[in-house]
Amino acid sequence: MPADNPDFSLDPRLAADCHLLAEMELSQLLLMNNALLPWYILVPRVDCDELHQLSHEQQKQLFEEINQVSLFIKTDQSIDKLNTAAIGNIVRQMHIHIMGRKTSDPWWPGTVWGTTQRRAYKQTELDEIKRRLSLELPKTTNILQATAKA
Repeated sequence: MPADNPDFSLDPRLAADCHLLAEMELSQLLLMNNALLPWYILVPRVDCDELHQLSHEQQKQLFEEINQVSLFIKTDQSIDKLNTAAIGNIVRQMHIHIMGRKTSDPWWPGTVWGTTQRRAYKQTELDEIKRRLSLELPKTTNILQATAKA
């Protein structure tokens, strides 16, 4: 993986809430530890916190990764709506949420931020998600073998 930022480290709040699944060309791919909905997060390994601060090449790569993860969610999950957001008011480190929503999920049609209803992923579920990711994402993606908290 390119060293976009050799001093990169994941924000502790993201690390506490997510599983690190893969290293993509520009970003780390995380999975929010809430099995009630498919909630992925891309964290570019860059030293800026706003999208407009990325170089054009980085923007292009990030949107390619967003599209790849979005397509994975759409084809792998039975979802009704795909939500993509980059807010960063609490965690300033640049990160992009990509969530699959169902009209039957506990929060529909509201937001998922600040919710307390959750179920942690089982290791077998994480292993299966990683197996499917390895089949769907580009071969340049490094799916991490040991699933651990980010």
